[in-house]
Amino acid sequence: MLHPSLGKILLSCLERDLERIQFLDGFRGAAVPVLWNFMYQSDDHLPYSLPSISVQSAIPLYISPSVPLPFPLGHGTTTLGFVFQGGVIAAADSRSSCAGLVACPESQKIIPVHSHLVSTTSGTSADCALWKRILARELRLYQLRNRRRLSTGGAAKLLSHMLHPFKGTELSMDAGTQSKGTDGKKTGSVSETGPRLYYVCSDGLRLQGELFSVGSGSPYAYSILDGNIHWGLSVDEAVSVAREAVYRATHRDAYSGNNVDLYHVTAKGWRRRKREDLKEEYYREKERERKRVEERRREIENKKQTK
Repeated sequence: MLHPSLGKILLSCLERDLERIQFLDGFRGAAVPVLWNFMYQSDDHLPYSLPSISVQSAIPLYISPSVPLPFPLGHGTTTLGFVFQGGVIAAADSRSSCAGLVACPESQKIIPVHSHLVSTTSGTSADCALWKRILARELRLYQLRNRRRLSTGGAAKLLSHMLHPFKGTELSMDAGTQSKGTDGKKTGSVSETGPRLYYVCSDGLRLQGELFSVGSGSPYAYSILDGNIHWGLSVDEAVSVAREAVYRATHRDAYSGNNVDLYHVTAKGWRRRKREDLKEEYYREKERERKRVEERRREIENKKQTK
């Protein structure tokens, strides 16, 4: 028989562990049933009827509006992706910010998820990294079980269904999945439909498009992308436009900056371009501006001399 004092200690430990398990099960229980049903389907479509999911947590998920947070954590980023005749280009800056602090200048905001798919991330870094690891694991398991890759549309749908149960919580994540489209039925084969680009956010929203930019710097990036993106771009032109869009966004947005990462996704897979320091681009732009001012001054002087 246990000593009474030892029994009380064990009981308190068990109660504390039980609360922790209940808290974690609230998150695991929301994602696992969807994954379990999805992985054993014969095609890329999710079942029409999904199990009822209830998120139970040991702590309240909502904070009373009358109780302010200790301090605001402002953050931002600039990520973009677009489709053209040579595949998909994904680009992002590398600055992670926390209010007025640059928490990390070398963050990786473009994450390879599978051999044919990469994802740009915007939101809380921890949430984005966690869900990208979960998605990468499930895509790999799907390929091992079915001997074929899951299509880009299927991957976006899977991520959307995993995130939807957390709608209304503090989860903060926006993702864009880019791929040179595969038909999902023959490993390595290319679909006649070509490249695919999807946007998925933390409440489960899933959109398909040819151009997306997410983050606090996206309005500035769109100003460059909207006027320069078209289907017939060459690879070098597409890379140049993406780099220019990220640079202009970081030039105006305080939460974006430091470096630009570029990924090019084709039917053969993704390829990462060398990371470029935006500081060097800034000085090159200043030098070009100085030359333009100098040329303008010379033209004015020449006109005065001719008169």
